[in-house]
Amino acid sequence: MSDLTEPLDRRRFLMLSAAALAAAQAPAWATTVVDTHARWRGSLIVNALGGLGNPNRPDADQGSGLGSRKRERLQLDERERSDLRASGLSAVNCTLGYVAGPDDPYQSTISDIALYERFLRDYPDTFTKVLRAADIERARREGKVGLIYGFQNTTMIGDVLERVDVFADLGVRVIQLTYNPANTAGDGAMAKENRGLTPFGRELVARLNDNRLMVDLSHSGENTCLDAARLSKQPISINHTGCRALVDLPRNKTDAELRLVAERGGFVGIYFMPFLNAKGIVTADDVVAHIEHAIKICGEDAVGIGTDGTVTQIDDLDAYRSVLAREVEERRKAGIAAAGEGPHTLPFAVDLRGAGQFFQLAVLLEKRGHSTERIEKILGRNFLRYANLIWQ
Repeated sequence: MSDLTEPLDRRRFLMLSAAALAAAQAPAWATTVVDTHARWRGSLIVNALGGLGNPNRPDADQGSGLGSRKRERLQLDERERSDLRASGLSAVNCTLGYVAGPDDPYQSTISDIALYERFLRDYPDTFTKVLRAADIERARREGKVGLIYGFQNTTMIGDVLERVDVFADLGVRVIQLTYNPANTAGDGAMAKENRGLTPFGRELVARLNDNRLMVDLSHSGENTCLDAARLSKQPISINHTGCRALVDLPRNKTDAELRLVAERGGFVGIYFMPFLNAKGIVTADDVVAHIEHAIKICGEDAVGIGTDGTVTQIDDLDAYRSVLAREVEERRKAGIAAAGEGPHTLPFAVDLRGAGQFFQLAVLLEKRGHSTERIEKILGRNFLRYANLIWQ
């Protein structure tokens, strides 16, 4: 087994050489199993928006955005450990804090950060906290997963800009301006007025810049995204989205948004969500198609992945559909649902999930003719480039 401190090309050479030696020593009658993922193991992989957990556990939070977090600690079971090790994941932006629901936005967010701080203390051999881009590279070298604290709303800030300073000091590194509805910062993707940033939203972007935090425009309305990209002193990101030119749904971004974000040095992550397909059932081919369109508009240095899902896959899809139907209805009643999600859709690509999802994506991109260098950028190098610009 090669050391993770070896250069990437040398690690691949050693792994492939070991595989070739094993095959040569095997008896003639033995069946040779080809590891199609081998050449991608050891790559730096960053999920710009993902999640932790085993969704098959009875106490699993399926991520409706309405869950009230009353747990005293987060648990990691053996399957999750195994899947994380097998996935090759170097870092993931996890959603902490208030998104929607009955809880007090500020207090619940502070409690959530405390919950994750204890989680890091409980599993120091598995996770490390990401404060700078170098922490992502260190996590890969040490065989750990870097946790990036991120928000998917700004309601926990209220109208108190000093709270941005507090959250930055607590280790939050990504703040998404809006969820699907409008808030005090601007209009979300489902706000029909599409009004752009509010005066407070402009002050908020400036405060986020001052704290060297990523300004994430996922879930935003088009004008809110364009306003923020123009106003921000630092490049902005759209950490999990699709391309509206391919599927005309509000949660996907227009070419104008994608192009402006990239021109200003930002980052765009493609998700594995139902919005990538007009019928709501997403496949790996849909993910590849949206990545390729984003590269066409943004160039190969700005595009990555933000799956909006976990590494451990759901085993019983039939049982999950009933859970999903309840969640979708709850989201609809709360006014936070998006066009394109429904009880018949699944929030992941049916043939691109589980511990091998990142390696499988690399294999598919390679079959499409993308170079090794470009694929490594998509898997994580582009996010790392962007992080180096912001987290100084």
